[in-house]
Amino acid sequence: MLSTAIGGPETLEMTELPDPVAGPGQVVVAVKACAINYPDVLIIEDKYQFKPARPFAPGGEIAGVVDSVGEGVTDWQVGDRIMGTIGNGGLVEKIAVDPTRLYRLPEERSFAEGAALILTYGTTIHALLDRGHLKDGQTMLVLGAAGGVGLAAVELGKAFGARVVAAVSSEEKAAAARDAGADETIIYGRAPFEKDASKALAEQFKAAGGKAGYDVIYDPVGGDYAEPALRSIGWEGRYLVVGFPAGIPRLPLNLTLLKSCDVCGVFWGAFAARDPKANEAHVEHLFTLWRDGKIAPRVTEVFPFARGGDAIAKMAARGAIGKLVVEVG
Repeated sequence: MLSTAIGGPETLEMTELPDPVAGPGQVVVAVKACAINYPDVLIIEDKYQFKPARPFAPGGEIAGVVDSVGEGVTDWQVGDRIMGTIGNGGLVEKIAVDPTRLYRLPEERSFAEGAALILTYGTTIHALLDRGHLKDGQTMLVLGAAGGVGLAAVELGKAFGARVVAAVSSEEKAAAARDAGADETIIYGRAPFEKDASKALAEQFKAAGGKAGYDVIYDPVGGDYAEPALRSIGWEGRYLVVGFPAGIPRLPLNLTLLKSCDVCGVFWGAFAARDPKANEAHVEHLFTLWRDGKIAPRVTEVFPFARGGDAIAKMAARGAIGKLVVEVG
């Protein structure tokens, strides 16, 4: 499924291409499942940080089976089950990839589960531990808490001993956050907000956060939700900037002075490239938590390959709860 022109999911085309060949140091993966994430919405519109040359396939998170192995590859064999992140290119039947970006998919896990783990949980564990310095007993607010990264933040926050307040846009999403372990939920309206509505939302956040405010705020939403959330942060709190599906906010920086707080960017892909050993340690930690039942990707809808564009459209409309996965093979 290729992006041949700038635009939304309707511009994607199903096309037949020759099978890829594993070059030196590569493996070819027969893709079985590809998870959809918000970067897939942006990348086909040329709004993402990286703009691959067209034609290209969206889809940065895959699971499948090793189909062939290139010269010099010794750690992987044909038939091995894999999961991993590849940036883009996953909405295809076969793809040649660098095997350092792959992990072994446990036998007891499905391809859909494997495709849904690394990006959202990898982003979130880096955010909470490296950028947010979340500690046992602290309080965290999660915006957009029913999306893929939001639910990952709820689960990991609880695994690390935090009290987690989950903010969402509907009761259905609140139920999903509670199922993931949230201690309290807030249902907010749809932005944009007038001044009075923004102030009321800030009071909602403050009431749930307690007198001391939040130690960590995890924001994968942005837009008009950001300022009310920042107003509820505690002294020396950490505000984690993860994404902007509601738009890029303009924060009043006087609030950072008054609260002596930090606004921290979270760019997991760059972190993983710059410090691969630290990222590997995080991934090992995630596999342990997954094995112990403390985290579990919530795949709420599986789309057939031909409807991969529909999965991206649902993500763009902010209608997804948990993870959306396209079944390829």
